Amino acid sequence: MKAIRGMNDILPEEIGKWHFVEDTTRRIFDLYGFAELRSPILERTELFLRGIGEDTDVVEKQMYTFSDKSGASITLRPEATASVLRAVIEHGLLGKDPIQKLYSIGPMFRYERPQKGRYRQFHQINVERLGEEGPYCDAETLAMAYELATALDLNNVSLEINSLGCASCRKVFMQQLQSFLEHKQAVLCEDCSRRMHTNPLRVLDCKTDTCQQVVADAPSIEDFLCDDCRGHYHCVLEGLKSLQVPYTKNARLVRGLDYYTRTTFELTASGLGSQNAIAGGGRYDGLISTLGGPDVPGIGFAFGIERIIMLLEDRTEDVKGCYVVIHGDERLQHEALKLLSDLRSANLRAEAVLEKSFKAQMKRAGRSEYPVCAIIGEDELARGVVTLKDLRTSFQTQAPRNEVAKKVYSLLEEQGGYS
Repeated sequence: MKAIRGMNDILPEEIGKWHFVEDTTRRIFDLYGFAELRSPILERTELFLRGIGEDTDVVEKQMYTFSDKSGASITLRPEATASVLRAVIEHGLLGKDPIQKLYSIGPMFRYERPQKGRYRQFHQINVERLGEEGPYCDAETLAMAYELATALDLNNVSLEINSLGCASCRKVFMQQLQSFLEHKQAVLCEDCSRRMHTNPLRVLDCKTDTCQQVVADAPSIEDFLCDDCRGHYHCVLEGLKSLQVPYTKNARLVRGLDYYTRTTFELTASGLGSQNAIAGGGRYDGLISTLGGPDVPGIGFAFGIERIIMLLEDRTEDVKGCYVVIHGDERLQHEALKLLSDLRSANLRAEAVLEKSFKAQMKRAGRSEYPVCAIIGEDELARGVVTLKDLRTSFQTQAPRNEVAKKVYSLLEEQGGYS
């Protein structure tokens, strides 16, 4: 039996990176006053049809959709925004506080060809900031995304930003873009030949070389922004300067989902080749009302965790604990069990395999990640002490039985500040 293609196990030797990403995320987001929300991985299919847009690749090609035993159409969530907003609406969170700052971390599902960094089950860090429409809210949200990327020790982090305008000015731009693309249809890829009639903005996002060459000469949306959208965009950029966040304007930058308006952005980092995006998002002022909620503005973004993991060096987590070994008969096993319990009560990680020989126990302790080994033999039991061996330096000492935990902490502090 093997895992389903594109759905991967996360093994113990890899988990240190995941803990680092998740812990750093929670630390940074807490500084900005965001709270965590967890939503189900299954939703009614209608939520994504309305929220993402029926003409997107996600809905057309990538969703895991099936009927449950009641005949209802349900879908494994392909992205988190629609699910989080559904929860906000269902539980009346905006009635409790008209400004909501939320994040989530969890798995998403899309049926596409698996490749390095892109899988059928993948994980995202997702942020939604609701109830604020001003440009400085946008700037601060983008700054938080940039701060997370830099706190994760990623190399050459770059922020690209664009404005997609509002419904009015974007409509004029899309008409001009569609007219431009009609004269280039013969050289567009098959998908873009279709998209230019249903969602021409998506052609700007195509990664094929021929389509990239075509859109290099396409009209720029910045030339079509209305006064309000132009002013909003200018203030977002000024806000980023005040927050000392470097950025690059990219008039070809669009997002793959229909609900974005005005501010849109992407974060990239070196080490992933041409597909170097690690995060993206933007403003979606009409989405909450589309899903049946109040007419409340919002902005959000998502990080792809697997893509971040690919860029991280191996990380081992310091073990704050002690491996327990016995050298003797069954009486020592009972004493070892008591010591294991005492160590855990003192908030120290503790393990033992008491049925093996003393030599095998010591060999296992040496291979473990534990920095300290506690040894109980007949002599130690008779004198009411425990021998402690620092497995990194081979230094040995003894401690009274009731002071073992205290002495372990002392050894940890001496050898690198594990406390």
